Amino acid sequence: MKIAITAHGDDCHAEVDSRFGRADYFMLYDTEKESWKAIPNTQNVEAAHGAGIQAGQTLAKSGAGILVTGHVGPKAFKVLAAEKISMFSFGDSNGTVEEVLKAMLAGELKSIDIPSGIGVGK
Repeated sequence: MKIAITAHGDDCHAEVDSRFGRADYFMLYDTEKESWKAIPNTQNVEAAHGAGIQAGQTLAKSGAGILVTGHVGPKAFKVLAAEKISMFSFGDSNGTVEEVLKAMLAGELKSIDIPSGIGVGK
């Protein structure tokens, strides 16, 4: 299984990024190979619109089955749900990608069952 974690940097020691669509990187952990791969999200960091949708498509192509992030907006949520990518939140907490992975594997993170983020539900 591949687990994607939103990050500010391109290694497992980077600080997590609570944004999904505009995250700097997706750090992809392969549980079978126990290896990391950095996927840059540069095309969406400054995107005027559609960042969440495009980021969701990028994750689908990566083979990720799980996303760990802070927040997922409604359009990105639809894309990820359609691709059957499970979503979990570390909220607004800080920490490294590696620390968040440990929390995920220990079952300490909350499942994202509805979209969240700025302006959602208004």
